[in-house]
Amino acid sequence: MQNKIIYQFPSAQVANRFLNEINAPQLPHIKAKLHRGSDKVEVVYFYADSGFDSTSSELDDLASKYDGAEFS
Repeated sequence: MQNKIIYQFPSAQVANRFLNEINAPQLPHIKAKLHRGSDKVEVVYFYADSGFDSTSSELDDLASKYDGAEFS
């Protein structure tokens, strides 16, 4: 199942730092792009087929590292 989360950051520069870290080669199952402006990032990934999937929690932690939060 696909999950999409949009994060908002204090500036475009910070959003791009987050975007670059998400799109790094070590996270191939996660795709991210700017969303409706330069200070929001849309992240798309698929839930794990079995067991607990901690991806959402890990993304929230990474976003908070850049002073970002989920955007509704």
